[in-house]
Amino acid sequence: MARPIRLEIPDAIYHVTTRGNGGEDIFIDDQDRKSFLTVLGEVVSRTSWIVHAYVLMDNHYHLLIETPHANLSRGMRQLNGVYTQRFNSQHGSGGRVFQGRFKAVMVERSSLLELCRYIVLNPLRLKAVKNISRYKWSSYRATAGEVQVPAWLNTGWTLDHFGRSSNAAQRKYAEFVEAGIGLPSPLAKVKSQILLGSAAFVKKMKQRLLSSADKKYEKKKIRRPNLNSLFPVKVRNVKPLRNEAIRCAYLEYGYTMAEIADAAQIHFSTVSKVIKMGE
Repeated sequence: MARPIRLEIPDAIYHVTTRGNGGEDIFIDDQDRKSFLTVLGEVVSRTSWIVHAYVLMDNHYHLLIETPHANLSRGMRQLNGVYTQRFNSQHGSGGRVFQGRFKAVMVERSSLLELCRYIVLNPLRLKAVKNISRYKWSSYRATAGEVQVPAWLNTGWTLDHFGRSSNAAQRKYAEFVEAGIGLPSPLAKVKSQILLGSAAFVKKMKQRLLSSADKKYEKKKIRRPNLNSLFPVKVRNVKPLRNEAIRCAYLEYGYTMAEIADAAQIHFSTVSKVIKMGE
């Protein structure tokens, strides 16, 4: 299956997750967590993202962000790239920290509040703590009024749903989160791997995705090389080179698996396995 296309439009809302490379921890200690939040604040300043909720777990993190300027991918490159540099510098290591591409689900605003709750309940679901107020590395305590709100975290939209008085709204927010313990994940309703919302929202975004995919495909067709030039004898006979050429032909240039199998002179199932391994 091909990777889903990123749909980036102004004022879109995304639930973003990124995991450690090979399932490894991306936060070794609290210094790493502080470093990540510092980088997140820097990225928010540069991109004008609106962060509604977040949680940092040992080997992954969740963000719920709004992008006024349609710059999700650019911001995520900065976030994961700069954090990787600081992590490697801190621990004297090298190489990748994160596993492949980040995952992003575009969210209709009507689903935003439920996702805010789902995200901060992660530590309870994963049994990191028994009391959500004891977990320092999420947006819960700031939104509930238990600690100072970071300058880059926006709690206003969430709390506006619970009244005009800040104290009362924070108390009702805490009750709302507690009421969500044990409820099914809202992400079970995701459609087409990347859309969460009403039927009308999903239909509208699918149409935009199709339009975006058509434009991307046409652009690839204009500039893509001939398949024979991607699979000369020296590439076909060296497995790593052949596999890289297969992924490039499929993901970058939009060739079908059947076309690639014919050019590489291998079975269709082999092409499919190589592409799935790359994802």
